[in-house]
Amino acid sequence: MVGLRRRHSMPFGAELVEGGVRFRLWAPAAKSVVLRLFEKAGPHALPLNPRPGGWFELVTDAARAGSRYKFRIDGGVEVPDPAARANEDIEGASIVIDPGSYDWGDADWRGRPWHEASIYELHVGTFTPEGTFAGVESRLDHLVNLGVTVIELMPIGDFPGARGWGYDGVLPFAPDAAYGTPDELKSLIDAAHRRGLAMMLDVVYNHFGPEGNWLHLYAPQFFTDRHHTPWGAAINFDGPDSRTVRDFFIHNALYWLEEYRFDGLRVDAVHAMHDDGERHFIQEMTERLHEGPGRTRSGLDPQAHASGEGAQARAGSVPGAPADAEAPAQGSDDKRPIYVVLENGANQAHLLGTPGAPCEAAHADAQWNDDVHHCLHVILTGETDGYYVDYARRPHEMLARALAEGFGYQGEASEHAGGRARGEPSGHLAPTAFVNFLQNHDQIGNRAFGERLHQLTKEEARLVAATAVLLLSPSPPMLFMGEEWAAPEPFIYFCDFGPELAAKVREGRRQEFAKFTHFSGQDAANLPDPTAPGTFERVKLDWQKVDMPSHAGWLEHYRRLLTIRQRDIVPRIPEIRSARCVKVDASGAFAVDWTTADGGTLHLLANLTHSPAPMVGRAAGRVIYSTHPNIRGTMKRNELEPWNVTWLWESARG
Repeated sequence: MVGLRRRHSMPFGAELVEGGVRFRLWAPAAKSVVLRLFEKAGPHALPLNPRPGGWFELVTDAARAGSRYKFRIDGGVEVPDPAARANEDIEGASIVIDPGSYDWGDADWRGRPWHEASIYELHVGTFTPEGTFAGVESRLDHLVNLGVTVIELMPIGDFPGARGWGYDGVLPFAPDAAYGTPDELKSLIDAAHRRGLAMMLDVVYNHFGPEGNWLHLYAPQFFTDRHHTPWGAAINFDGPDSRTVRDFFIHNALYWLEEYRFDGLRVDAVHAMHDDGERHFIQEMTERLHEGPGRTRSGLDPQAHASGEGAQARAGSVPGAPADAEAPAQGSDDKRPIYVVLENGANQAHLLGTPGAPCEAAHADAQWNDDVHHCLHVILTGETDGYYVDYARRPHEMLARALAEGFGYQGEASEHAGGRARGEPSGHLAPTAFVNFLQNHDQIGNRAFGERLHQLTKEEARLVAATAVLLLSPSPPMLFMGEEWAAPEPFIYFCDFGPELAAKVREGRRQEFAKFTHFSGQDAANLPDPTAPGTFERVKLDWQKVDMPSHAGWLEHYRRLLTIRQRDIVPRIPEIRSARCVKVDASGAFAVDWTTADGGTLHLLANLTHSPAPMVGRAAGRVIYSTHPNIRGTMKRNELEPWNVTWLWESARG
């Protein structure tokens, strides 16, 4: 049986066409563009023809799949193709790729509904000793046995050097060569699908990395000085020539979903994507993704439980770009759920759904819920530095609100933000609109020493209780690689910049952590060097530790909870119609109820404190799970023991 072949056609980069290869570059600030082909017989130069709207184009039979090339701008600097499907490295040559060379074996894959999601975030370079796509593929059975349903890869677009988190990428269409070839990435996704695992990718559309980006030379219209971000000039989503910029990123998103068969995207730092146009870029992009491979729409109706310039134009309609930009992806006739998940520190609920409005394709499926994490982190560790100051006063109360309504901050003033209001009301949204977690790459890696949560929590009972809250709540839970076995390896920020930028990064880290009260001068002297190869090696997971007793026990705990989730929680999630915080006792104990369409109720009773607390909420129904084996006995005493988390299901029939 011949496998399926898939390709996303786009108006950028190198495309195999009849008669050779079509090269196209948007370079509105350039007077001339020359294609430099590097063949065995020696390099040769072919001028691209200017086209309206700042485009340059050439179709030539001198190139083929595997050809290496660069673009020479105005007779001077040679740059890689910003839309290259593969690149040697950010300073090396781009490579012509035949997307149809891979035979897909997942013809029966139709995706998984979003409400089933249990997510596992991983970094390709440190998840296995190999640090490759093939290395991840070799560990898929571990993830299946764990009980997760979705793998989320941290960014893989070509970034500076041989090691990095991926958020400093500069060639967003090219999987970094350190991880493997495009076909090896496709093999990983193919193998995951055959095991019933969905695949998500973290993408960065709010900035380009500081090293290896040449767009400012020939296409400065990619950037704007009207807005600013923590990483410098903002991407131009709403000014002159923003149509082409928007299309560049929309095609990137469609490319990963159609050509690589990813099932969803996590969009980094949406709060840093400034767009004052008629329609925010995120809304346009999300609609395009849900209209394309996401035609079945992945999420639940977000209302169900609550009874720039040319922005309306379609991607591909850029001036000078031909009609083939809108050609469908080869093999894209399948219909499957597509997930769009945001990271958005502004808690903008309207990007997830609006009260009273029907489910719309322009609404993202979910957002990472920092509020749940921050509340649990303060409760478990007692830390109140930095942004944790906003959660120091009543963390249990805010946690209960966030579990029931989504965001903890829904327009209240943030002390960390200097008193500015943060967030929008979110109680109208379904629980599936919020991805909850105890750990992720940011919350571990942005610490000075990259400690994991089990290394910061003094009592094991605390973490046992917190995982029971996380993994059995109706919102999709997310784990960070190694969390399930309490991996001892830290996850420290690491990068591979040139000497000048590396020195600035080291100094910047010292200044950043000097602001924290628990970071002393002695600690500063021992701060890991993020640019040192040894720092990268330190964070790689050691899989030989998984079966050790101290780690195997945690792994069994996570497996058990995820099994209970799939059996007792997931089938009821689509039926949830309302949620409320029933009570928060002065002690900190709290109760949250989720009510389903048939009148049943999922009860959470939690005492995340050091002392016994009065029973809160309605302790009725079948016990789904409890951290304390004698929970019925404590209920008779009308008491919750310290670090007690109990889940019950009460059917309408009693």
